[in-house]
Amino acid sequence: MKLINIGFGNMVNSERIIAVVSPESAPVKRIIQNSKDSGKLIDVTQGRKTMSVIFTDSEHIILSYLRPEKLSDKFSGNETDVSEE
Repeated sequence: MKLINIGFGNMVNSERIIAVVSPESAPVKRIIQNSKDSGKLIDVTQGRKTMSVIFTDSEHIILSYLRPEKLSDKFSGNETDVSEE
């Protein structure tokens, strides 16, 4: 199990991630609202703007303030900048 920091010290198991997308499209906004209604939304932005939406295999949706490109670097192990917050 490899845990990845998705912002503010919050960690997620990288093996459970299905996709990381931008929150700008209407379908993603609907998915966020539906997961909020069903209690499957996890918001770790701490009041900052949502920059990425993480989909997990357990159908949970995680909102992060880090950009998808930054998270992709973390998942692939190419993270060089440790000052993210």
